[in-house]
Amino acid sequence: MSLLPYLLRLATAASFFASFLSAIAWADTAPQKTLRFIPQADLRSIDPIWTTAYVTRNFGYLVFDTLFSLDKDFKPQPQMVDRWTASEDKLIYNFVLRDGLKWHDGQPVRAADCVASIERWGKRDTLGQKLMEATAQIRAVDDKTFTITLKSPFPLILDALGKLSSNVPFMMPERLAKTDAYQQIPEAIGSGPFKFVKEEWEPGHKAVFVKNADYLPREEAPSFAAGGKVAKVDRVEWLYIPDTATAAAALNAGEADWYEQPPADLVPLFAANKDITVTTVDPLGNHGILRFNHIQRPFDNLKLRHAVLNLVDQKDYMGAAAGDPKYWKTCASLFGCGTPFETNTGADALLKGPIPPMQNS
Repeated sequence: MSLLPYLLRLATAASFFASFLSAIAWADTAPQKTLRFIPQADLRSIDPIWTTAYVTRNFGYLVFDTLFSLDKDFKPQPQMVDRWTASEDKLIYNFVLRDGLKWHDGQPVRAADCVASIERWGKRDTLGQKLMEATAQIRAVDDKTFTITLKSPFPLILDALGKLSSNVPFMMPERLAKTDAYQQIPEAIGSGPFKFVKEEWEPGHKAVFVKNADYLPREEAPSFAAGGKVAKVDRVEWLYIPDTATAAAALNAGEADWYEQPPADLVPLFAANKDITVTTVDPLGNHGILRFNHIQRPFDNLKLRHAVLNLVDQKDYMGAAAGDPKYWKTCASLFGCGTPFETNTGADALLKGPIPPMQNS
């Protein structure tokens, strides 16, 4: 498990803090109302349903909003939804949207928009596909209310609608959500805290977002991806700089405020700069997994897979990838360390040492 650092340049009278996954930053009080951010990849697509790329997922959290979001305890909480009910047999779910939700083009958010968005997401996302298999009908009752009727109980329905990472079920206007799920949407019109300025988009160089004055954050305090999302900067500029030395120079010179996921070998240089804070803002980090193709030779042989397990040491990989041990830790849990799903069941080879030789049968 790698907790690669994110970097913040501290500005006078300003402090920054991060929301999990979305890479949105807010300044409390500062004359500088533009946040200049160096992302970990170039923004090549503005459709977070069409692609699973993390940079587009992060783009999605600025521009779009979700029906539900997971809080710090990984429990789904309403986001665009005001209230919801479920029938006693857990087959009919009724959702009512919050008042005052608007798309960036000024049109009101309607239940029909959400229905179309869920259906498009359900064609691409794995968990969404499972939800669709259990769904008999998704229907808009009126402009603010829609229902999901299931063929059989699906206990993860709220978790699915509040899914944290790619593909996130972001809500879009019906006209965009009606786009073929295997074609990209032509424009990014959401209802999130920032508007995408398509006219200033320079693929391979820059993407620009401006504060959505019509956004109505929830009243609850922020908790992981849930709660109120209050934008306190007027403009966010993503400055994609593929050359790491150039990116480092930009941060050191004050030409950028935040460098996301820098190479491990640059971190000590930044840490030595008193004007730069090196910190980890993502408590879960990135999980790296080595998976054998056990159908093809030579790893169709179980003994060879066991042999590799006896040779591999996670510390060697993590030290090479992330450098300083304070930015990483090993993890033997297939479902992720630091989550409610963490378990070391079946991980004896990684936890207790060599696997005993197999007996010939």
